[in-house]
Amino acid sequence: MRRSFANTPKILTVLAVAGAVAAGTAVTANSATPQGDQGREIHNVIYLLGDGMGRSHVTAARDRYYGPGGKLTMETLPFTGAVATYAVEKGSQKPALVTDSASSATAWSSGVKTYNAAIGVDAYERKTVTLMEQAKAAGFATGNVSTAEVTDATPAAQFSHALLRGCQGPVFTEAACLPKKDDGTYEPAPQDKTLVTPIAEQIARNGTADVILGGGLARFEPDDQKALQAQGYQVLGSFGDPALPAQSAASQKVATKSDLDKADGKKVVGLFNRGNLTVEQAKASLPADAPQKQEPSLADMTRKSISLLTDRRQQDRRKNKGFFLQVEGAQIDKRSHANDAAQTLAEVKAFDEAVKAAYEFAKKDGHTLVIVTADHECAGFNIIEKGSYTNAEAVAPPANVDAGNAANSSAPSRAASGAKDPSRSTGAVNGAGSADAKNFAPATFRTPEDPAGVKDGSPEASLWLTYLSGNHTGADVPLFAYGPTGSAFAASQNNTELYGKMYRALFGRAPQQH
Repeated sequence: MRRSFANTPKILTVLAVAGAVAAGTAVTANSATPQGDQGREIHNVIYLLGDGMGRSHVTAARDRYYGPGGKLTMETLPFTGAVATYAVEKGSQKPALVTDSASSATAWSSGVKTYNAAIGVDAYERKTVTLMEQAKAAGFATGNVSTAEVTDATPAAQFSHALLRGCQGPVFTEAACLPKKDDGTYEPAPQDKTLVTPIAEQIARNGTADVILGGGLARFEPDDQKALQAQGYQVLGSFGDPALPAQSAASQKVATKSDLDKADGKKVVGLFNRGNLTVEQAKASLPADAPQKQEPSLADMTRKSISLLTDRRQQDRRKNKGFFLQVEGAQIDKRSHANDAAQTLAEVKAFDEAVKAAYEFAKKDGHTLVIVTADHECAGFNIIEKGSYTNAEAVAPPANVDAGNAANSSAPSRAASGAKDPSRSTGAVNGAGSADAKNFAPATFRTPEDPAGVKDGSPEASLWLTYLSGNHTGADVPLFAYGPTGSAFAASQNNTELYGKMYRALFGRAPQQH
């Protein structure tokens, strides 16, 4: 049995009060003849986010797979905008210019700015209602899909509440679940014990999402499966044998794509890895009989979740409601943290294939709003000129020779190659310099326009990519939209405004203010 915080309720109720309002902004369409915003009634909202996906991630993936004249599916959606992502400091509204996934997800899920690491609570540790909770309470079918653990920050913010994102489970610990005070001691437990209940335990008992697909099996215990099944969920795989040690690999059985293909319940839970799902590039290189080969792709999970949620709507026509679905491509962020450009690009492509699945459904359905965006940019991913090099490779940064030159008409101050530091620049990190852990050179990739003999990792490849850091940045992120009211997202907007706009799409009115 799970060791929960004392007096933690085992049945967690769904909030039914409205959350914060998001202020409106001016609307601009980025197309002369936009499609998909013809005033049709909205039945469904599909919200897809590429975790850590900045504008340069999108551009680089386009260049890599389709060339600069091509487009990712997300770029073909008719409405484009940008999203500011900053968080706030705990206990205040003072901006924290760089967000994490938890505070950003809380912003669009609940319409409030909060502190980094907060899940479904505001900056003052007060529980906030989420859009998924509101949709569920109103009779919509709901789904939450991720390539991360389903207890991780982005999915968690739609269907749980925690003072710290690390309180995922399977058990409560002070270190994971209680913030620290300035003196290093833990804050006292809140009166609302939900906020220190492991996220896995909340998910298994609150019934907020009808379809839950992703990773994170090791966060759950056999009694969680029992709780889910008591609510009518079809549980794929097994959360463990109560007679065996909880969370052990021998006790649990991950779900497979075959299990998912056969799933037909009105409510379905499928966890396909004990941790995060396998990175697509790594999965492709594994032997055919490797267990990871049995994991579904994000596009597979998106298509199936839409099918299940649509079937549920058809089975329950008396409510006359559609569905709300959130889909996360989590590994873009995780591979950007690792500065692995090859895997980052492949994860953007895999995410875009999920976008394609949603977009194709929306075009056929005619009553579905699709929104594609990100929670934040990760690692300062960027495209540099072929043949150039980064400041990290250089002996010194460029000299500021134009400080007193208003016309800025002098020649560049740094030679094309002569000022590299050989201890930090030993060739493309995916080529000649791949074995050097201290190498800061770019990664290089061929594009469709390159001659057939050009290989990734070579100086002849056209696409040169580099990272500024291993952490998040404060850059705005792109947004793409299609469908009824899609033009409302064609704006420069704050991430909290996404909540209000999606609420209006689902309910036809503005949310209540706090």
